[in-house]
Amino acid sequence: MANNTRTGIVTSSKMDKTIVVTVYRTVKHPLYKKIIKRKKRYIAHDENNRSKEGDVVVIEATRPLSKRKRWRLVKIVQSAKELGKEEVKDDSNAIDSQGS
Repeated sequence: MANNTRTGIVTSSKMDKTIVVTVYRTVKHPLYKKIIKRKKRYIAHDENNRSKEGDVVVIEATRPLSKRKRWRLVKIVQSAKELGKEEVKDDSNAIDSQGS
């Protein structure tokens, strides 16, 4: 995928046509060399309100759609029901099992 795409978990879908996607990444501490997990939240546009909380989705950068919304939903990789969880909040294990 291109450099302007991210894969993450939907942590909020309460807004109309808007989702909050949490993207986890691992980095090595520059001094202590320990692997640390970092997360960042992106506000993304979901035109048809397709995604629900706990879904693993791909988002891509786009033009500014509102004050904080600069990303849009590309596709749903895996739904929360497929993961066997009704609601997932800040669960990084779903992404880690994907290998991303």
